[in-house]
Amino acid sequence: MIPDVAEPVVRQILAAKTSATGLKPVVLDVGCSYGINAAVHRFPLTFGGLRHRYARREMRAISSETLVRLDRNFYAAWPDVGLARFIGLDVSAPAISYATGVGLLEQGIVADLETETLSTESARIIHSTDVIMSTGCIGYVTEKTFGKILDATEKRPWIISFVLRMFPFDSLAATFAKRGLVTERLTGATFIQRRFRDAEEFESCLATLATLGVDAAGLESEGLFHADLILSRPEADARATPLEDIVTVASGRGRPIGPRYVHIERGEGLQVALEP
Repeated sequence: MIPDVAEPVVRQILAAKTSATGLKPVVLDVGCSYGINAAVHRFPLTFGGLRHRYARREMRAISSETLVRLDRNFYAAWPDVGLARFIGLDVSAPAISYATGVGLLEQGIVADLETETLSTESARIIHSTDVIMSTGCIGYVTEKTFGKILDATEKRPWIISFVLRMFPFDSLAATFAKRGLVTERLTGATFIQRRFRDAEEFESCLATLATLGVDAAGLESEGLFHADLILSRPEADARATPLEDIVTVASGRGRPIGPRYVHIERGEGLQVALEP
């Protein structure tokens, strides 16, 4: 759910960035996959609508090459209503090839910066980045990746991070602070990432949160991964427009999203059940 849930919030932050500079920012989407964030930000489309498009039997039956040709025309037919230009970084070459091939991303980088150095060409692409965003890769991607990205940028970009509550952010905040960025966490709201894939993942997440001293009641305990919104940027920008003044939130918790794992009370105590 995170592309749809995050979209209005990211839009507000991008609008604030544009207002501060007067220019349409270049956004680097870290862990961009097939360019879904670019699709929902640039065009009047939703993740749910795209999911229905690609789940159709007719679409699943065609070749990848045909799909790229069709999707190039599909996205070109929509007005670009976005506040930003998008470039992307992902470990998947097929995903980057698709996203650039259909015109969702202006440029794409295939690299695993947890283990690889940033190439000269990739550094050139990243050089002019104004905003870095991530809607799900932090926790799998660490400060190693973000440090290499920041070392390649000519500016001190804003960094929009949606981070699962089970993943500490301290090491990333420290990495950003060394580069002159302060970090703010939006209070009073969380953002639904997705359902748990199975009971094991559900139980593991709750155990991790308990170890961290994070209360999962009413959030992860209801069968959904929740993420915090964290914004890192230069201190002067944070003082001029605090995060709480930029972002207003409407929750997506009431959406019908299908079966999910929850805890229920039975005679022998709490047990995991799949709730319709």
